[in-house]
Amino acid sequence: MTRTGTNGEAAISSRAPNGLEVVHGLPQLLSTHPGAKAIRLIELPGVHIAEHAHDWPVLSIYVMGSCRRRFDEGLAVIGGLSAVLHPPRAFHSSDVGPLGFEQIDIEFDPTWLGARGRDLCQRMGHWHGGRLGDATRRLARLWTSNGATEAGLSSATRDFLELAMTSGPVREPSWLTAVLKRIDRDPPPSTLELAKAAGLSRAWLTQAYRRATGEGLPQTLMRKRVERAALLLRGNGHVAAEVAIESGFCDQSHMIRSFRQLLGRTPSQICAERAVP
Repeated sequence: MTRTGTNGEAAISSRAPNGLEVVHGLPQLLSTHPGAKAIRLIELPGVHIAEHAHDWPVLSIYVMGSCRRRFDEGLAVIGGLSAVLHPPRAFHSSDVGPLGFEQIDIEFDPTWLGARGRDLCQRMGHWHGGRLGDATRRLARLWTSNGATEAGLSSATRDFLELAMTSGPVREPSWLTAVLKRIDRDPPPSTLELAKAAGLSRAWLTQAYRRATGEGLPQTLMRKRVERAALLLRGNGHVAAEVAIESGFCDQSHMIRSFRQLLGRTPSQICAERAVP
């Protein structure tokens, strides 16, 4: 069973507990190989994704936005630089956040990872922050690049899972929660404004934030602006130049550069995604 996007490209197989196909979002095929494939999946704000499971393991890498995901193990709020591994036939459901979300889903036969493949895919995992946050960004970049080989993708995916499975929980510093709350304001504040509000120097905050999250503070602020702009662009009647200013960009050119850097797509391409079911 597969989902099919508006461009007719087959997406990742998913099924509900009653065996019926689960259809949602806009899947865009990124890469396909005999033992694996990757799609970009875009969901609109406020959507409920019904409980479903996959026949093969699926590694979801989050690009932007957020969701509340329910597993047998409990509930997790997923966003920022993070990744989730769904073992085969492990049911889960999601409630998409107010800005929607975009993720890269990698579905693979465990043997595609080599001799340790099955051992790495037996339990659910949710990883974020620190060096794992940085590792998710690098893996997402590889899967969306044009020059990656199948051997390179297999090796990088296996290396990520081995790192994730052997890493302990990330301890968040006490100041991080307050900073993240301010970042979520609309539009996001500047780096200098964040440092002043936290009573910290800009240089110290920038370095400490990267260690804690795996992402530079300027990159997080850019991602938040892109999230806001993408939501507006997927709506109707919004002019790109007005969206840029409303989302905190200096101008439309700044917005275009940021979209290309984070999403590998232009604002005009995001506008075309407003047809998401």
